[in-house]
Amino acid sequence: MDDDTCESRLYVGNLDQRITEANVIKMFSPYGKIISEDFLWHTRGPKKGEPRGYAFIQYETKEEAQMARTEMNGKMAFGRPLVVRYACEKYFMDAKDRGKCPFDLKNPCSLGSGMGQTSRIAKIAAIKNKLKALEQEGCGAKKLKRTSFSSGHKD
Repeated sequence: MDDDTCESRLYVGNLDQRITEANVIKMFSPYGKIISEDFLWHTRGPKKGEPRGYAFIQYETKEEAQMARTEMNGKMAFGRPLVVRYACEKYFMDAKDRGKCPFDLKNPCSLGSGMGQTSRIAKIAAIKNKLKALEQEGCGAKKLKRTSFSSGHKD
């Protein structure tokens, strides 16, 4: 994905099952000219034909995409907050960390390139941080079974 495409294509997630393609287009069209929209459906299994809960919106310009991202991220739609980010942007942060982004958002395309092992390590770190936060909050910490993520077996 080149820089222009990366900066003008958005991922839209946390979509309620009742939201249609037409709803997505209607919600995002005030921010600019949409040149493509990909609404994802389950293609097999018990959920075949049902929406997957996310879509991709491609704007004509990166400025339009940025405006849509800024305005629509977190907006409520059918009782759920939308998650809107650049399509090539990786996302590993907890809700409490959203103000402190560890990535270089000036070049969001760099987030998805060449991060095979780093991506896996970041995911593991995010899971461990989430477990630690849950333990500190006391949310069922006694019931929570710790798993060793590096070896794939229980401690």
